[in-house]
Amino acid sequence: MLPVARFKERPEDFVVDEIPAYPASGEGDHLFVTFRKVGLNSQEAVTVLVRALGVAPRDAGVAGMKDKVAVTTQTASFQLPRALDPAPLLAAIDRPDLVLLDSKRHNNKLKPGHLEGNRFSIWLRGLSAEDCSAIELSLERVRDFGFPNYFGAQRFGRARDNAERAAAFVRGDSKPPRDKHQIRFLFSALQSELFNRALELRQADGSFTRALAGDLAKKRDTGGLFLVPSEGPELADAERRAGSLEISATGPMFGASMRNPEGVPFELEQAVLSASGVTDEQLARYRHAGEGTRRPLRVVASELVWERAPAEDALRVSFVLPKGSYATTLLESVANLEEPRREPVPPQESPENLAPPDA
Repeated sequence: MLPVARFKERPEDFVVDEIPAYPASGEGDHLFVTFRKVGLNSQEAVTVLVRALGVAPRDAGVAGMKDKVAVTTQTASFQLPRALDPAPLLAAIDRPDLVLLDSKRHNNKLKPGHLEGNRFSIWLRGLSAEDCSAIELSLERVRDFGFPNYFGAQRFGRARDNAERAAAFVRGDSKPPRDKHQIRFLFSALQSELFNRALELRQADGSFTRALAGDLAKKRDTGGLFLVPSEGPELADAERRAGSLEISATGPMFGASMRNPEGVPFELEQAVLSASGVTDEQLARYRHAGEGTRRPLRVVASELVWERAPAEDALRVSFVLPKGSYATTLLESVANLEEPRREPVPPQESPENLAPPDA
């Protein structure tokens, strides 16, 4: 049984720094603003900047969403006429919970996924010495083998019904939302739920860290995808590379353009799809909501280190994750997280391309 750890007792317990995919060029119609926020979600921070700069919410973009109960650094983009000097507009923002760090122009809008990854530093509290030792042993396993790449609960909505809502309109049991962005958002939750189900099966049989014959495996260094052969020295080589964390088997993000594996992995994924009551033909009709792709079944955390707090019942865990993976998923593989109960926050006005938090 995993130890229980108090989690996110205060914003300073959860520190996230976004790692950009590329630097701003210094020229263009979009202003990249890098900021540090405390106790705000990304949506709220971007809304403050949208109003200060006098731009439309649809002209703002972010690479990833960051948690509210956290200290986070990230960049947002805003379409702004080149003749307009943003400096006095940004200088007028005087808030202790939103500190502007840099601004520079670029020639394109930031969109979800335009980041390399995120760097985390997280405190787990309320631990005994025995709890710390148990978590440290689990972290060693995560370092050596990686951890299952589940989508976090925030992907599925407060009522955790986003995936089923999408499945209902994809099957034709209900009408889809009128808003095309809402359709894409819910369809993504369905893809994520089916991926999680496939990963559960691979974790249950112990194969999520391995490369099976017929798997579509992803190279960690280049992101290249290849089919694991059914036999021979190339299969043995793939198994070795999976063991050394060079490659990982992938799971399904179902959609019209998703590439299927072969053999046992294909049969497993088709069983997951069949159990959902959704067919490939129905998914193809929603190509505009999600083309489909492959996602690694496991994540390898870089720079994973930890330290006990002197004379405290706490452990700080620091690591870097690639985009699309969740810090909470890593931590839930080593401890049962106990977060203070907080009042739900009503929805805020937001740019159209904001996605669920990536932490």
